[in-house]
Amino acid sequence: MEETNRKPSAITSSCHVVAMPFPGRGHINPMLNLCKQMLSIQPDIFFTFVVTQEWHNLLSSYEKPPNVHFRTIPNVIPSELVRAKDFPGFLEAVATNLEVPFEKVLDELHPGVDVIVADTCLNWVVRVGNHRSIPVASFWTMSATVFSVFLHFDLLSQNGHFPVQLSERGEEVVDYIPGVPPTRLRDLPAFFHGSGRKTLHRALEDASMVPKAQYLLFTSAYELEAGVVDALKSKFPFPVYSVGPSIPYLELQDNSCLTTSDQNDVPDYLKWLNSQPKESVLYVSMGSFLSMSSAQMEEIICGVCSSGVRFLWVSRGATTLFKDVHVNTGLIVPWCDQLRVLSHPSIGGFWTHCGWNSAMEAVFSGIPMLTSPIAWDQTPNSKKIVDDWNIGWRVKQGVDLERLITREDVAKLVKSFMEPESDEVKQMRKKAKELQEACQAAIADGGSSHTNLKSFIRDISHGEHK
Repeated sequence: MEETNRKPSAITSSCHVVAMPFPGRGHINPMLNLCKQMLSIQPDIFFTFVVTQEWHNLLSSYEKPPNVHFRTIPNVIPSELVRAKDFPGFLEAVATNLEVPFEKVLDELHPGVDVIVADTCLNWVVRVGNHRSIPVASFWTMSATVFSVFLHFDLLSQNGHFPVQLSERGEEVVDYIPGVPPTRLRDLPAFFHGSGRKTLHRALEDASMVPKAQYLLFTSAYELEAGVVDALKSKFPFPVYSVGPSIPYLELQDNSCLTTSDQNDVPDYLKWLNSQPKESVLYVSMGSFLSMSSAQMEEIICGVCSSGVRFLWVSRGATTLFKDVHVNTGLIVPWCDQLRVLSHPSIGGFWTHCGWNSAMEAVFSGIPMLTSPIAWDQTPNSKKIVDDWNIGWRVKQGVDLERLITREDVAKLVKSFMEPESDEVKQMRKKAKELQEACQAAIADGGSSHTNLKSFIRDISHGEHK
């Protein structure tokens, strides 16, 4: 990839957009995908995409569109990869260490900037944009539902629902957050205890700055969260656009290429999937950042491997966990193209930690989910998947969510979830296909997300801020 801090010799474009993602994979990827979505509609937009040096190195092999020019700023801390060990400390560093180098980048950019698309978690960008009279589009990479919870957090306190002990009151229902379906306290974002309490103030500050922005963008399709999006549209005086899913669907090729006679260009895991029956494989991925206990992971591995169900498991650097089990019905890989895998006809289910990007990829692909949320927004995402959309099952049921689920429980659950003759499974798969159709219609020409993106591009290219 070219040297990122070299100024482009000339730019001829309809609009110059600065994209500023939060330095994390679950934030950078949807921002990159948003840029691609916009370019698919207006190819002459020019993007200056700002990343920390470490993420630039990690993205060095990324094939970017020619109109996306990367600029780097110093790392938040000496090694951003330690953020899982001290996430509150990492958030503090992000909030205090990036603003000055970002402003330096803005000072060096030519031509002028028409709009800054900034991750909502970088709330200081709104202040920077307002000071420079540059409109800011706040880009929220979690569900609109979770955003509404943070925006209306004061209602929880007013109704005596924060702080509380979930062990005593977790089943109580919250039904007063605008647009959000009735939700148990235990299904709200994980801010009641542990690291969630330590980082809650950051989320509340992020939400509180959004009213000072000029746009709000969601990575969800309107049809998936219509009630809450409508409620937020009525609250804000500026445009609120659902433009998702902001996943790499533009990079998907015709799936016929997966069965081409030239197998040299097909990854081994896709060759393996090509040999499996339709909807027979459970795809397992527990995410790239947070993880569950090793004891629980061991039970899950043994349970899945003994279930007799075919599976494709992405185990990022933790393949040693499989050394003592017989893997005769599955395949274990360190990485895969997740959206391509989920779109493969052999996949019949997805065991997921419920990160929003993964949930969007599963909905786009029409795949039911087994949910095992670990932290933060994953819990309300699980609730949405299981209770609101009816396209999944929870791995852990009942009140005692801290208990260890045994390998016997896992094997039984996986068998039931992947049983094609089950009426419950048939209904779940039918519902998943209906959501898939709605999601793909949203991004098609004339669909809600496509129309919203066109409106946003028109706003920033010819709007009052030009």
